Amino acid sequence: MKALSLEAPLQWRRLDIPAPAMPGPGEALVRVDTVGICGTDLSGYLGKMPFFSYPRIPGHELGVEVVAVGSGVTQVAPGDRCAVEPYINCQQCYACRRGHTNCCEKHQTLGVHCDGGLRPQFLVPARKLHISRQLSYEQLALVETLAIGCHAVNRSGLQAHESCLIIGAGPIGLATLEFVKLTGAKTIVLDMHPGRLEFCRRVMGVTQTLQPSSQLEQELRDLTDGHLPDVVIDATGNNQSMSNAFGLITHAGRLVFVGITTDIVQFKHPQFHRPEGTLLCSRNALSADFTRIIRLIEEGRLDTGPWITHRTRFDELIEVFPLFTRPETGVIKAVVEVGA
Repeated sequence: MKALSLEAPLQWRRLDIPAPAMPGPGEALVRVDTVGICGTDLSGYLGKMPFFSYPRIPGHELGVEVVAVGSGVTQVAPGDRCAVEPYINCQQCYACRRGHTNCCEKHQTLGVHCDGGLRPQFLVPARKLHISRQLSYEQLALVETLAIGCHAVNRSGLQAHESCLIIGAGPIGLATLEFVKLTGAKTIVLDMHPGRLEFCRRVMGVTQTLQPSSQLEQELRDLTDGHLPDVVIDATGNNQSMSNAFGLITHAGRLVFVGITTDIVQFKHPQFHRPEGTLLCSRNALSADFTRIIRLIEEGRLDTGPWITHRTRFDELIEVFPLFTRPETGVIKAVVEVGA
């Protein structure tokens, strides 16, 4: 069976691996149809993702078909189309017992800490499969990206009467934007790339977009009735942007880091203490987020159509992957057709 592995940063390898065994108790064997490429994959390729281990078969945004199930599995059956919740948790640690399965103390994300979906078939805990009888495999592969944004907005506690600044209009920023819009809050997007901001205006319906400038604080005040945003969500993974974000919240505001960096993030304490700011980190997502997102897509309240800008075949991925790291290529979301 063929697979694609990142042996080290910038170093792909084609592998021949054994076919998976039949599923054991609580497991399902799945056939991979579609894999989404996300910022974690790009950061892993570039050597900038702190949780990524090598060598590793990437791929955690997955649209799959159930091939077989092990004993005790009743929630899915062969032939079911599913999104995969790729956060494998132990179910026993203190975090898991309190419902924080997204940050399990023994957490393993498919394609990051353990091998993922850039292979035709693999075994997964059946409890991590989320069925839809309406969505396509491409739509199912986008559920995980959207779940990251859903969880970040939930963490922020954003309310309809508030304002929210999203910094970074890459895939995670756009996923966050979808759920900010659903709250009814005033929405502002900041990004350094004009093409991404134009996409937000034209496709995502955002009327208030900004580029970084020396006048940014005043520009934000002009858009928020004289004060700064109630919530700032930084989805850049850039330490300089994250450091600057401490100065962009209003009094009693909240700052959420959904992007991640290996570099130092720093701020002057009085700047954040004076407005009594709250700092939150958002990691992964919860099972309920996957359930909610599938329902929203099925109901037509989330449209995944505009997201996919690039498609590639499994056997072509190594050659085209470097293009996905370049903003000038206009990539919003690339998907890999594994089952084609």
